[in-house]
Amino acid sequence: MAPERFFLQLDPPLDAMRAWPHVVIVGGGFAGLKACNALAGKPVRVTLIDKRNFNLFQPLLYQVASGLVSEADVASPLRQMVGEAANIQILLGEVVDIDTEAREVVFNDHRYAYDHLILASGSGSTYFGHEEWRPLAPPMKILEHADEIRRRLLMALEEAEQTRDPERRRFLQSVVVVGAGPAGCELAGSLIELMHRAVARDFKQLDRDQCRVILLDAVDRVLPAMAANLSKDAAAYLERAGVELRLNTMVAAIEPGRVILKRPSDVSAGEANAGGDGIGDLEAATICWTAGVRASRLGRLLEERTGAPVDRGGRLQVEADFSLPGHPEIRAVGDLCHYAHTGDGKVLPGMAGPAVQMGAWVARDILAGLEGRRSEPFRWFDLGSMAVIGPWYAVADLRGLHVSGLAGWVLWALAHLAFIPDTENRIALFSKWMWQIATRQRTALLITGRPDQHLGVDVGLERAVPPGGLSQSPEAPPSGPLNRLISTPRITAI
Repeated sequence: MAPERFFLQLDPPLDAMRAWPHVVIVGGGFAGLKACNALAGKPVRVTLIDKRNFNLFQPLLYQVASGLVSEADVASPLRQMVGEAANIQILLGEVVDIDTEAREVVFNDHRYAYDHLILASGSGSTYFGHEEWRPLAPPMKILEHADEIRRRLLMALEEAEQTRDPERRRFLQSVVVVGAGPAGCELAGSLIELMHRAVARDFKQLDRDQCRVILLDAVDRVLPAMAANLSKDAAAYLERAGVELRLNTMVAAIEPGRVILKRPSDVSAGEANAGGDGIGDLEAATICWTAGVRASRLGRLLEERTGAPVDRGGRLQVEADFSLPGHPEIRAVGDLCHYAHTGDGKVLPGMAGPAVQMGAWVARDILAGLEGRRSEPFRWFDLGSMAVIGPWYAVADLRGLHVSGLAGWVLWALAHLAFIPDTENRIALFSKWMWQIATRQRTALLITGRPDQHLGVDVGLERAVPPGGLSQSPEAPPSGPLNRLISTPRITAI
């Protein structure tokens, strides 16, 4: 039986659509969503596949982790954002394989044909070969990670409130953040402000001066990708706020409640030095990880299927039109692509700005090809980079224009509000930011879930079990052991 090319009610809503080319987009992040917007209402059939049913504004995850905003403020349902377009359907599932010869993607036990494939599946976290650290130091890549960080910190403060042992209280009031990039600096700055304000206002038995947030990284300065003067400004602000900086320091191991350290110069000693070198290991009830990023696993999969080259981070090295070598019908955009076809040969950074521009250009290029036209070459407009370090304080590098302090915060707020795709979320975020700045009260300090519930989460399509077991229809998974989840590999590390 030939695979279905389009199964919106099994048939396209308009007969004219039957002859339209089919564009499959994998991933509903910045790049994938922008590609959908560009293709909406055009003479192509579009299927957006994502293992989550919402678009997540990842740059603000640290605000969820620190209780500034709630989950719904940084996530918007995909069906409400692009699903109303007659030529776009949205399917929940995880693509587990791609048959490049047959031009089919495999997900939810379906083989689904495409004429054009846009891969925008984003990135995940990496622990550089030490996955055993993940449950001890949650990353910050999805909503559940932010929930877990918030739960662990607030639960530690609650325990500290009723602990008589002063050493135990100091341990419970300590946080280690690994990674001094934008995510780590933003998280550390927000957590120290949360702890100081919460302890002073809401906890009767805790000493504000015993709150510790330690920012740890092997680099020699915070925000190493930004200009040196901005890094200096950010470091000075963090230290004034109470964050302890431990730079030029690597993680040798992570144990429950402890980070074992070593100097970068000791890396050559290998695992023999895994016990640390006596430079002062850190003990903390809450440990967070923002140090490592890896591309989606589809990069390695396409390397196997097509021989396409990937870089050390697993990103596909693409042609100037974002296609894979020898496969013009497959494009990789966003965090999944290694794009070096720039004027200076530098690889485009994995940020929202480039991802949005990539998704829009690829969609326009596909439409131009269908019309027999050639697109103008892709030109990235560098919007700069920013990081917010605390209330009313941010640093921004706008194409060589360096701004810090209140002016930087205003620019940061305007830029992030502009990138948020949902108007309701813009209004909610702006109002909550103003309320927090005016009152220093946070609106989302709820402890929910069970220990480690938010780690190793299963995502994608889940099939309900009817009475008597699964029916053996063409849409049901193959017969076998009864399992409420579909029989495809599950995501256990994101």
